Amino acid sequence: MSVNQELIGKGLKKLMLLILLLIVSPITLNIAFKALNKMQDTTPFIAYAILGLAIVLIILTLFLAFKTFKTFLDALFNK
Repeated sequence: MSVNQELIGKGLKKLMLLILLLIVSPITLNIAFKALNKMQDTTPFIAYAILGLAIVLIILTLFLAFKTFKTFLDALFNK
């Protein structure tokens, strides 16, 4: 197996994870905002925890997107 095929394989694995995160992170953010809206009269600790998790997932999604596309570019340009 050549280096390009290994890089493309790694890139495809990262792409699958990226697609999963692109689906999960906005849904989590939506759930967090709905929970904050419902829990205005009580202590919204759980809603803030979900909101923190959603923010971390979004940052992870952006980071993984850049790493994934860099992997594909490295495979394309023989680095």
